[in-house]
Amino acid sequence: MYLSCIDLDLSHRKTLETVTSPYRTHAAIEGLFGSDAAHEDSNCRILWRVDDGGSPERARLYIVSPDAPAVSEAVVRFGVDENAVASKDYLPFSSKVAQGGVWRFRLKANPVRRVLVDKGRRPNEGVVGTIQGHVTVTQQLEWLESHAEPNGFSLVNDVSDVVVSHRSREVFDRAGRKVTLVTAQFDGVLRVKDSDRFRRALGFGIGRAKGFGCGMMTIASL
Repeated sequence: MYLSCIDLDLSHRKTLETVTSPYRTHAAIEGLFGSDAAHEDSNCRILWRVDDGGSPERARLYIVSPDAPAVSEAVVRFGVDENAVASKDYLPFSSKVAQGGVWRFRLKANPVRRVLVDKGRRPNEGVVGTIQGHVTVTQQLEWLESHAEPNGFSLVNDVSDVVVSHRSREVFDRAGRKVTLVTAQFDGVLRVKDSDRFRRALGFGIGRAKGFGCGMMTIASL
């Protein structure tokens, strides 16, 4: 499992055009790896997230992947210099994760719920489910809380110390179809409750829309 960082210069037109579309970013990232990079028999899948880079013209692309990305492909697909790409083996760090450990975390997620809609069907025909995004801070925090235990952690001080930012409704084209994603970034402090589940969450992501920049959690020491 590798953690990579690509420093992006958004003043470059090619870079900006790529990262402003989750679909184009997804396609560019897939091009950095072989076709078998996200197989389930690996210890992780390809996850990514774009963070602020400290100024309007800078951003940082973080990637978790089974293999290190090809630097030469990053230069072509993101219009960056070779020195802007850095990768390191993530396993030595993730192996330090132990039950009871307390960490700062950041997670960009697609907080949604499944809504059951009865479209006049008979009782034995069931109902139809649709996916709807959570749009309020309260709903999004409740979503985070509900995904904590299944992924091996709990929130320190519940949700009171979690900062919700970069809340947005992202709309982009995917193969000629409009895709709408509700996204939010969560920053806070967590406690590891089940180290195996939590390490899997670091490698496989949390929630939906992982291919479009959601689900990647990163952690750092307090």
